[in-house]
Amino acid sequence: MKNPLFIGSAVAVVTPFTDSGVNYPVLEKLVEFQIQGGTDAIVVCGTTGEASTMPDDEHIAVIKFVVEATKKRVPVIAGAGSNDTRHAIELSKAAEAVGADGLLSVTPYYNKATQKGLYGHFKVIADSVKIPVILYNVPGRTNLNINPETIQALAEIDNIIAVKECNLGQVGDVVNLCGEGFSVYSGDDNVVLPVLSMGGKGVISVMANIIPKDTHDMVAKFFAGDIKGAIQQQLQTLNLIKALFSEVNPIPVKAAVNLLGFEAGPCRMPLTELSDGNLALLRSEMKAYGLL
Repeated sequence: MKNPLFIGSAVAVVTPFTDSGVNYPVLEKLVEFQIQGGTDAIVVCGTTGEASTMPDDEHIAVIKFVVEATKKRVPVIAGAGSNDTRHAIELSKAAEAVGADGLLSVTPYYNKATQKGLYGHFKVIADSVKIPVILYNVPGRTNLNINPETIQALAEIDNIIAVKECNLGQVGDVVNLCGEGFSVYSGDDNVVLPVLSMGGKGVISVMANIIPKDTHDMVAKFFAGDIKGAIQQQLQTLNLIKALFSEVNPIPVKAAVNLLGFEAGPCRMPLTELSDGNLALLRSEMKAYGLL
């Protein structure tokens, strides 16, 4: 059995930017908002945190800041993936050095590695650190899937403990092959309950940026046996989720965080600001949900 880094809801937190860098005072407020809302873990410098536009020194500085801001109240999981294995190793070691509790390591994009290549990539990353590693399987962004059998082989490595799975169709196969000791987290907010029903341990969530308590409570209700309550909570989020993904993530969620008054700034190019029509939709759904 491998101890999970968390059970419940981890927020894939946005990174607030200014024209000159990271807005650290706002980032601190966002961390506190999450912890007070019951978030079970914080994922920093992931896709939603726009890590792909952050130079390495900024990337590691943000991880260090979030580690210090949480004060060990919840685990901090650092995005440290790359399509360059050597670069991923460097980021992983640096994230470990500044105190990250675990790593989120994305499938290498663009290169389109074979399953053998994926195994080798993740193995050498895991071997380079002592902290736990969560695989991040997101075919919609990488055009590449980690097959269940490859995840099974990787799960035999001591510190590869989980997968953030965005391929719902293989969740059951991963759970069957890897067993209860390996954690599967939903990577999509709209299918948290289906993943939990097949043995998942929680979600790494975008919507938790604006509804941390409800996202936490949805998973907590499921594990407490209140399946009806959990389903109702999931269904209530669906229209909000549609608005949060009306354009590519994190464009809408960053707009939503700004609408809540956090001054997270714009996304970095090549991402643009949310269109007027989708901003109106987002504002409408946030009002309907009771957030505005």
